[in-house]
Amino acid sequence: MPTITSELSLQFELIGRCLLAALCGALIGIERKNRLKEAGLRTHLIVALGSALMMEVSKYGFFDVLRYGMQLGVEIKLDPSRVAASIITGIGFLGAGTIFVRKQVINGLTTAAGLWTTAGIGMAIGSGMYIVGVTITLFQFIIQIILHKNLKLLRAPSSDFVVLRADNEPDIVKRVTAAFREHDIEIQSVKYEKISDKAVEIECFVKFPKAYTPVTAAEDLGAYAFIQSVET
Repeated sequence: MPTITSELSLQFELIGRCLLAALCGALIGIERKNRLKEAGLRTHLIVALGSALMMEVSKYGFFDVLRYGMQLGVEIKLDPSRVAASIITGIGFLGAGTIFVRKQVINGLTTAAGLWTTAGIGMAIGSGMYIVGVTITLFQFIIQIILHKNLKLLRAPSSDFVVLRADNEPDIVKRVTAAFREHDIEIQSVKYEKISDKAVEIECFVKFPKAYTPVTAAEDLGAYAFIQSVET
């Protein structure tokens, strides 16, 4: 039978695991907070802390039931993995709340994936795999910083909406699309609306070439005489 000293020692060890998981979650959350993401320091800290706690409950919380079964001479079988699986399901719903779709542009995927990984880190530390949890924390933190650098190797075409106000001329749409092609900007969709006798508004969803930004597009397109203004 376990003594009071051993029980207290285990309790303090489990508390230490929760604190370590919270620190790891906070480290990841700081980077997200500094980038003004949907989930920041507090969210990542609580996710890691809660995941570690649930793993500890799953792994150590039913010892009294097992001991009671041993006293009665009855074999009791438990499945600790069921609680771990429930953590992943719960984090899936939490991550879905950070994903937004606006005008065919999806935001929040990286934050959702980060929450999912943070939960895994908390689970690892809660189950006693300290080195694995801390190593993955540092690995994720470094990845999130490096991949936000403007590396040429990682540059990819980006998509965005461009709203133009142009002269109301019979062939204005053709002239605007030709201006886009001159700068290798691929048009995905076009909406045309007459706003006055002298002006029309053209909304385009476009794909920019590599290393080409919406700011650069606004400057290049604004140089045409028939384009009155550009918004990106």
